[in-house]
Amino acid sequence: MLADMYAATQLRRLVRALLLVGFVFAPLAARAADVSRSIDAAKFQLQRDGYIAAVSDSRVLDTIRAGRTGRIGLTFIEWSGVGAQRVVIDWMAIGDAASAKEFGDRLLESPRSFADRTSISGAIEFAMAQLARAPFSGARQTIDISGDGTNNSGRDVAELRDQALAKGITVNGLAILSETPLPWNPEHTNPPGGLQHYYRNNVIGGPGAFVMIAKNFDSFGEAIISKIIAEVAQAQEPRSQEPRWQRAATR
Repeated sequence: MLADMYAATQLRRLVRALLLVGFVFAPLAARAADVSRSIDAAKFQLQRDGYIAAVSDSRVLDTIRAGRTGRIGLTFIEWSGVGAQRVVIDWMAIGDAASAKEFGDRLLESPRSFADRTSISGAIEFAMAQLARAPFSGARQTIDISGDGTNNSGRDVAELRDQALAKGITVNGLAILSETPLPWNPEHTNPPGGLQHYYRNNVIGGPGAFVMIAKNFDSFGEAIISKIIAEVAQAQEPRSQEPRWQRAATR
């Protein structure tokens, strides 16, 4: 019994994954997926599988090929609490099924990195550094945070969000809703007003910023697909123009 309880605890102490998406010679974007203590092994695998499937999805590849350069740049980072971030897959150019499969295979084979709390602020700070070193140029930069909980470690998330905005970086969000609050910390996954409201007030900002919703972890894969397509579409539109899909995405 004690061994089972210990194993269950360890499964909850998983990592978070940050997927940075850079549009080659076009706007750069960044996606972050929370896989923290609130997420068990099954949810972790759903997120990992969701990213792998999204990158190679035909709708995503068609959208990429229809873009200005026909490819995007991807890097995958795992992150946890304060000071715990690691580049798992460095920047790759994705533009066809073969490169998408290579990215997915490398991600599938990669072990988890950390076990700590949820520092969205730390993820934003690290993402800014990765965007600064990206081997692709771009007039538009985006950090894309997805998760099922609030910032509970490190610096104030709104402070780091504002620092990103000052650099001209837009921060988007994907809120993964939890039907059942955590017994030991219910307001982490179900804050007052809902997680989408929290993301709107504390996480997102900048030109064209938006929040999408995954109603549960089972819908995470489709949400990631929609989000990548949205980012590519956003890259093709003038900064002054409101994205056509924004209103639907923020409902």
